[in-house]
Amino acid sequence: MEKCNLCAEFAKTLGAEILISNKRLCTVTFMRDIDAEILGRPTHSPLALAAMFSFESMDREGKALNLGETVILQREINDFISVLRKYGIIVTALHNHWLFEDPRLMYIHFEAIDHPLAFAKKVAEALKVLK
Repeated sequence: MEKCNLCAEFAKTLGAEILISNKRLCTVTFMRDIDAEILGRPTHSPLALAAMFSFESMDREGKALNLGETVILQREINDFISVLRKYGIIVTALHNHWLFEDPRLMYIHFEAIDHPLAFAKKVAEALKVLK
């Protein structure tokens, strides 16, 4: 499959839109629908509410470096991580970005060497647990 078509299929599988698609990198994103405030003000900023996924550095077998990051609510963390771990996806960080936000917004980073569409399907399964 040509990389541009692969990127479009990757985005479709994740319910995302393509941000970057070229010979080296595919990055896709979507916004989480979370009613959130920072410093008492409503936010709809991608800096606060975006999910982003990418693949690059594909080898001859079609496996690539796949990366993901998404905003996640505290009550969603355990279920989300459980699905990622079930599929062998490595969780590399879980942290906050903001102070004085409501609800508490956390950010989770994960990675795997895998076929991009296989990674996307696994992550799509994990995304189902998000409220």
